[in-house]
Amino acid sequence: MAIHPGFSKAGQVALYQLHLVKAETVRAFIPKELRLVEAFGYTLGGFFLANYDDSPAGVFDELVVIAGIVWNPPTSCAWAARVLVNSEEACHHGRKEVGLPSQVARFSKRITPVPRQTKDKFGGFLSMIGVGTTICHSKDCMDVQVTEVVGPASSDLCNIKLMTDVPTPKFNKWMGPSITLSLPSFSGQTEYNPNLLKYSCRLACRVRAVRPAKVSGPSPLKKERSHDSESRGFTAEEVVDNARNLSISVMLSKPILALEFNFLEMQVEAPIILSNNTTSSLPAA
Repeated sequence: MAIHPGFSKAGQVALYQLHLVKAETVRAFIPKELRLVEAFGYTLGGFFLANYDDSPAGVFDELVVIAGIVWNPPTSCAWAARVLVNSEEACHHGRKEVGLPSQVARFSKRITPVPRQTKDKFGGFLSMIGVGTTICHSKDCMDVQVTEVVGPASSDLCNIKLMTDVPTPKFNKWMGPSITLSLPSFSGQTEYNPNLLKYSCRLACRVRAVRPAKVSGPSPLKKERSHDSESRGFTAEEVVDNARNLSISVMLSKPILALEFNFLEMQVEAPIILSNNTTSSLPAA
């Protein structure tokens, strides 16, 4: 099944988390002709984590590591440092059609219930007379382990720990207001698509602020290499490792805001090719 550039996908929930990222880290990702939006040595990056249950590539998970924001006068655009998906088809589409630094990855998920007990508003007094009551709440802790796969080798990228409410009737949980928005981005200048591109993701969803997810980096002991790659040398692999390590630096930077997108519908518009000599005066999104 061929995927056309106007790629649409939908999912029940996604997390968009914004981080303060050191500008010196981000400059390694973006083309030299693009100017980084920064203040006091930092820019705004982060990540977008989603599971899509309806797309031309079928069901798949996606982690977009957002390096930072670059100027697109009079506004700005995001620049992705890395895109991890567990779908060969979605990876191929991202590389060829959208110019994204897409890689195939494994998404291992583990859910652990975390019960909590809280006293009602009269609990203190009632406990004193022996008839205290407690109200039990429960949350789910979901660990998402993202492991990048390059040929026969694999390397852990990060672990994302999410705290979510146990599913309750929809009328009993506020999902936030309904919004529509457009997220413009630059992409390209990769080995699969050498052009500098601009595209937009148009979203329709319910959005609410949530507690930021906790992100941890990989353990050196979990990194795997094939014996063949060790015998051939590391030139190409060192390039991959450098990009991976920079992506990990973005993921481990300081979170400042987390937004949960519910009932997400996304349309990725076909990118337009930008000539290098016009990047300093690009049209607004």
